Amino acid sequence: MAQIRERVKKNGKKSFFVRIRMKGKPEATASFERLTDARIWAQHTETAIREGRYATTAEAQKHTVSDLVERYISDVLPRKPKIHNEYACQLKWWQAQIGDVLLSDLTPSLISEQRDLLSEKVTNRKTIISNARVNRYMATLSTTITTAVKEWEWMEDNPLRKVSKLKEPRGRVRYLSTEERERLLKACKESHNTDLYTAVILAISTGGRRAEIWGLCWKCVDLQNGFVTFEETKNDEPRSVPLAGHAFELMLERSKVPRIDTDLVFPSPKNPQKHFDFRKPFQMALKAAQIEDFRWHDLRHCAASYLVMAGVDMRTVAEILGHKTLQMTQRYTHLSPEHLKDAVAKMNLKIFG
Repeated sequence: MAQIRERVKKNGKKSFFVRIRMKGKPEATASFERLTDARIWAQHTETAIREGRYATTAEAQKHTVSDLVERYISDVLPRKPKIHNEYACQLKWWQAQIGDVLLSDLTPSLISEQRDLLSEKVTNRKTIISNARVNRYMATLSTTITTAVKEWEWMEDNPLRKVSKLKEPRGRVRYLSTEERERLLKACKESHNTDLYTAVILAISTGGRRAEIWGLCWKCVDLQNGFVTFEETKNDEPRSVPLAGHAFELMLERSKVPRIDTDLVFPSPKNPQKHFDFRKPFQMALKAAQIEDFRWHDLRHCAASYLVMAGVDMRTVAEILGHKTLQMTQRYTHLSPEHLKDAVAKMNLKIFG
């Protein structure tokens, strides 16, 4: 049972010392300046001891958010090179804001307060940080805390489960019209970079992400069966996509002059072991084609949009793009109203004849 004793310091201030002893359980002690806090702690701690949770509670009272961040960066992130820099940067922000807070005091209200503060941050581009970016900061902290809960037993629960995400705008869908596509491809053909046209055609034909296209290796190109396999994907799940038509012809022609110093399809001239960075020639091609508000990633939107408009079902589109959920593919449904008309027509035919 808990014992609470009042103590008077030399300066005359009172404190309340709590000792909890239970048979067969470790002793728990703590001091508080207010009697109310002492009673609340005693009640919660007694419950935690009875339920076998006190060890975790004690750990949360030993470690700060700074300890959490430092351990995750040093122990976990080295095994995650793809996200290392992004996660480390975001965790350092949390550390700077609330690094001295004990994990036992890390509450949903404190996190939501920091979330709102972050949402007012001005980026290096002199713009207000987006809601999507704020949500990624919270997701990074949540992932870190989950590790502390499940693997380190530093915390009993993840307080971010009770913190709401900020509302994000609907995913951007920017694809090239027929006229824009023709102008862009013409500009790519005329580019001083002889690889740009092939890379752009490959991106539109396969829906590959930027890193997947730029870092593609010949070992992942199966010209005999007409497939390209993206091994280094965003979700770490390799996927194979058919290689057909013009893209296949370009890759077949390119394969006739193999390089022995690299396996990369688009190697850098300066370092054949690194892929080429198409950003500059691509921007020059966009300017020459007079196309605005378009990024390399939008070539992936082009692939998805063209597939949907060609009548390909959503599940197949999701599989080609490597979407884990159909929700990510649903943004393209408005491009294909025909499947909705067919569904309603079938229903009417069945009911009314």
